[in-house]
Amino acid sequence: MSKTLSFLDKSFWITESDENPKHVACLQLLALPEGADKKSYVPNLFKEIKSYTRATSPFSCTVKTFLGYPIGFKPVKTLNMDYHVQIHRVANVQNREALDAFVARLHASRLDPDKPLWQYHFIFDETSDTFAIYARVHHMYGDGTTLVRWFQSGYVSHSSEGKFTPIWAVKRLRNKKRDPVSLVKRLVGVGYALKTVFDLFIIFLRIFMKILRVNPHYMPVPFTGTKTMLTGQVKAGRAVATVDLDFKRVKSLARRTRSTANEVLLCAFDIGVHKLLKDHGQVFKKALFTNMPINLRKPGEKTTGNKIAIVPVKLAHGENDPYLRLRQIVVNHRIVKHAAQHARPSAFSSYTIAIQSLALVFEWLRLSNVVKPIANILISNVPGPKDTRYLKDAKLLACYPISTMTPGGGVNITFMTYADTANVGLVCCNKNIESLQPLALYVKEAFDMLEASVDNPRLNIDDIGEHIDTVPLSIVSDH
Repeated sequence: MSKTLSFLDKSFWITESDENPKHVACLQLLALPEGADKKSYVPNLFKEIKSYTRATSPFSCTVKTFLGYPIGFKPVKTLNMDYHVQIHRVANVQNREALDAFVARLHASRLDPDKPLWQYHFIFDETSDTFAIYARVHHMYGDGTTLVRWFQSGYVSHSSEGKFTPIWAVKRLRNKKRDPVSLVKRLVGVGYALKTVFDLFIIFLRIFMKILRVNPHYMPVPFTGTKTMLTGQVKAGRAVATVDLDFKRVKSLARRTRSTANEVLLCAFDIGVHKLLKDHGQVFKKALFTNMPINLRKPGEKTTGNKIAIVPVKLAHGENDPYLRLRQIVVNHRIVKHAAQHARPSAFSSYTIAIQSLALVFEWLRLSNVVKPIANILISNVPGPKDTRYLKDAKLLACYPISTMTPGGGVNITFMTYADTANVGLVCCNKNIESLQPLALYVKEAFDMLEASVDNPRLNIDDIGEHIDTVPLSIVSDH
């Protein structure tokens, strides 16, 4: 039976190319059970899980199209498990840099559009007490919130050698058939649609007023981002890096600075990206921008598909004090949050579709090198399990989200909170950069410095990668 697809769902199929596949993924690190045979445990687990040949929707579905245009999902009779579940033996699975590079090669390839759009890759060696799983799913199946919910349903909270059901075979409740819509509800729906159109008009009006410098305190104007070596037309090939941050420290710092955990990490990522670009000789006279996904689901809502808005947020500039940069980001972030709170979710979603569709058109026409990007970084937060999880009797050590590339390029940074740790996955196009490992290091250093700067205001960031225009001192200056 076909599943109704939203326009945002369809856009991930329409705009997909060999240069820019539209799947999202995660790299999971797991520990072998105590006493397990290091040579046979993973191959045996692989054979067991591969035997689950019956899948549930959407893992059992291919995309139904008409003249290349996606119109829904259709189930398949059989799954080619040799394609969907694979195993790879590497030299040393505990070599994180080599593992990230191996995953980058897997992530750069496109899922077969004629098959259900998912894969599971087991990665192991025969000497380590850990192994990895790289799992990827097409973005049109769902957004990060949906995919993490599915992931959690396939893992258990205690070690067990008993029967295990992988996530593609887990039965899910079907949506109930909707009752016929009454005339009153139809009229209410029309009224809501008119209010949505009005909210969307106000959003564009305020952005136009910002262009005219009449209303400077509003969301950033689209396509005014800073061009860097990481932005532009997305090409084939990916660079991937992973890093861990102590989320208890992040939350503690957020409380001390009257900010949020997202804002603290935004500041660390911003500083890290600046330092990476500085290494390649790029300095800037204006702030970088981030694309910030906003979850538009109501509390407790468990719908599938994509229900998010993605809007640009201005980052920091002109301050070498990490704490002062954080305050800049807090102000800029809350300007966007305030705008989102004063518009209906459907209006903000429509705004996202409008600007992202335009970005997709630029990418399709190969004009992304000509126009300015919407943003330089896409940063998103996916809440994960708070307790330790297991794949049968193998303990899950970490789960790093690895997302798709947005039109216009940049760095896509996603972190998932798992058992008081932020597992951070970084990915970018590797056309101008060989590795993101330095960025992973810079992000940790930036967070440590930001944390220390709260108590030590003398700490400053050197060579951050910015040019600051010299401004004459005022007669009331302290200097």
